[in-house]
Amino acid sequence: MATISKLTPDSHAHARNPGLKFSLDAVEDTHVNLSAVERRAKTLGGRRTVKKEYQAAWLLKAISCIDLTTLSGDDTPGRVKRLCAKARQPVRPDILEALGMSDRHLSTGAVCVYHTMVETAVEALEGTNIPVAAVSTGFPAGLSPFELRVKEIEASVAAGAKEIDIVITRGHVLSGNWQALYDEVKAFREACGEAHLKAILGTGELVTLRNVAKASMIAMMAGADFIKTSTGKESVNATLPVSLVMIRAIRAYEEMTGYKIGYKPAGGISAAKDILGYQILMKEELGNDWLQPDLFRIGASSLLGDIERQLEHFVTGRYSADFRHPMA
Repeated sequence: MATISKLTPDSHAHARNPGLKFSLDAVEDTHVNLSAVERRAKTLGGRRTVKKEYQAAWLLKAISCIDLTTLSGDDTPGRVKRLCAKARQPVRPDILEALGMSDRHLSTGAVCVYHTMVETAVEALEGTNIPVAAVSTGFPAGLSPFELRVKEIEASVAAGAKEIDIVITRGHVLSGNWQALYDEVKAFREACGEAHLKAILGTGELVTLRNVAKASMIAMMAGADFIKTSTGKESVNATLPVSLVMIRAIRAYEEMTGYKIGYKPAGGISAAKDILGYQILMKEELGNDWLQPDLFRIGASSLLGDIERQLEHFVTGRYSADFRHPMA
């Protein structure tokens, strides 16, 4: 099982992005070759993927990058506590033992909840290094009064959230008001303090890939630690073409500033075979650092159940029923 051990979670420290002064020139210089993006994205689905113990290793790595999430109107403290227990022990002990991984303390990258459940999640994860992420700023539409959005961030940080997933005002992008978008994200970053800011662009509502690229650059210039595709509530969520555009913006920002920005695809990623495409894209476009949870997160919950099923199949040669791998 040496291959599996090689790809298990590691800890990396990167200097935090301080942001840049607003530059309209940098935004206007952002371009996207649509046909080239589509061709590149199609190559990922058409090639042979990793198999056997290599696939198991990549899937274990993916688990460490999942933001295990519950964002339902009927969330309860009990459900959040069960989700946190799953984050602590994302794969059944017998499967980990068969993989030779029982001593590696595998956990998910974070637990993501609404503000009202932050304290419950923090208490349930006490004694671990699993951060609590709070969706904020009027999630998912982001259209509540600006002052209330800032106060929501501050309240979640005070309650113990280490990461804040904010939503941008998509109208700023659609109207080309880049200064307003920059000012908004910069204010949210300041309200986060030491908590890391993940900027949700709502890419399914931005109409063009060029808008996605420009919004990505503005969010990073304003100090975002991560850029994220979607709330998971849009009709179109994470896709490989959108991901390619966003991670190339990350690469351009690193070349320009030296700072590494994280990436989080979210929404619609529920099958183990799908996440392998995203991982390969990260490795090929950005490098191994972006396979680690400090620079790569996956907004999903049902994905974990399918990954656990695939790992059990690798160990036993048989697929088990979905109900054997509950999330909460």
